[in-house]
Amino acid sequence: MRRTPFRKRKSFNRRRPSAARAVMTLEGKRIVLGVTGSIAAYKAAILVRALVKEGAAVRVVMTPLAKQFIAPLTLATLSRHPVPVEFFNPENGEWNSHVSLGEWADLLLIAPATANTIAKMAAGVADNLLLTTYLSAKCPVMVAPAMDLDMYRHPATQRNLDALRAVGNRIVEPGDGELASGLVGKGRMEEPEAIAAHVRAFFAEAAPQPLAGKRLLVTAGGTVERLDPVRYITNDSTGKMGFAIAEELAARGAEVALIRGKVSVSLSAEAKASGRVRETVALSAEEMHRACLAEFPHCDGGVMCAAVADYAPVETAPRKLKKQEERWSLELRRTPDIAAELGAAKGNRVLAGFALETDRELENAAGKLRRKGLDFIVLNSLRDAGAGFGFDTNKISVLRADGTRTDYPLKPKREAAADIADVLEACLAQRQGAAGPDGAAAPEDGKKH
Repeated sequence: MRRTPFRKRKSFNRRRPSAARAVMTLEGKRIVLGVTGSIAAYKAAILVRALVKEGAAVRVVMTPLAKQFIAPLTLATLSRHPVPVEFFNPENGEWNSHVSLGEWADLLLIAPATANTIAKMAAGVADNLLLTTYLSAKCPVMVAPAMDLDMYRHPATQRNLDALRAVGNRIVEPGDGELASGLVGKGRMEEPEAIAAHVRAFFAEAAPQPLAGKRLLVTAGGTVERLDPVRYITNDSTGKMGFAIAEELAARGAEVALIRGKVSVSLSAEAKASGRVRETVALSAEEMHRACLAEFPHCDGGVMCAAVADYAPVETAPRKLKKQEERWSLELRRTPDIAAELGAAKGNRVLAGFALETDRELENAAGKLRRKGLDFIVLNSLRDAGAGFGFDTNKISVLRADGTRTDYPLKPKREAAADIADVLEACLAQRQGAAGPDGAAAPEDGKKH
């Protein structure tokens, strides 16, 4: 029987920007940074630089004691705005309006926040410009504590932090490590890069979340099939594409169950800060099979991006195999076809797979799409420069079960992940009857056929 080829459709060059793509940076966001009298105040310079680099407009307010640790001129230079400390300029009487600062900001970030400042915030004390700004701010507030181990653990400090949480303030938990006192423990302010990730995560949550309430499965990386305790069969997968997809789906509001094998990457600080990605390690094909079967019934859909071994050794030696004969034959067995099993049992869920090919790419991917019962499959070819394992870029085509195809140009894997998320989002909407009269919109980036 002759197969119907994937049909051509009109091309579009314009992209409809999604909310998730828009919050990958802090472009246009207005942040007031409050700096208090802690040794960690020197990190405020790094934090300001990081926020400004991402496109945020930053204005700094310092407490009088903070000037003992970092000069206002330093922060003024980095933020490109004057840094007020007092309520007014004693030389000309010019007033520093805490009300205007509170109204201007999209976020008030206090980093570092000392035990003293946290106590005053909890009690409503307003004896400096930063505290009056806090009490008059209409925007959300984020607090990054910095203090010694015993001060942080003291019941009074914990009670004050709970009081701040109770009124909606977000607390960036301090890290563990060596403190200024010489003690080692929890209390040091989180690193500036991690605080910036918390800020990005906050604005991502504040943006429209098209996948909010959805739970999605993503697999990533290569599997490891052991010959003995020191040798194994694997492939060149790094997990970069799968992790990018998991992070993109989380940025759109989904709760992501990330099941990963052998990888050379880790979740971004932003994804960790969001708390929406739960990572499970499953190194072998059998382990990934069990994990996926346990997780998928609780999901709305999944993207099978992992490079799972098709075969595994029949036996795994308990000890290292020694070199003996000139030739050695290895007996292999088929591993479970995870995508096919999930496809046969998916019901109303949306399931996507990947096909990395070296020849007859479209034919092989279309066959895999049908055999495994997928809603769409993402094809890439090792013949395309910059695509495939190990690269930070990818060039993909998406083949759908309805016979349509979209080709995308070479682009960074996080942008390719956004294209894949667009397709998944449309499939979910169509499956649940949420699309308009013409069906779910196809993604508007790339060449459509």
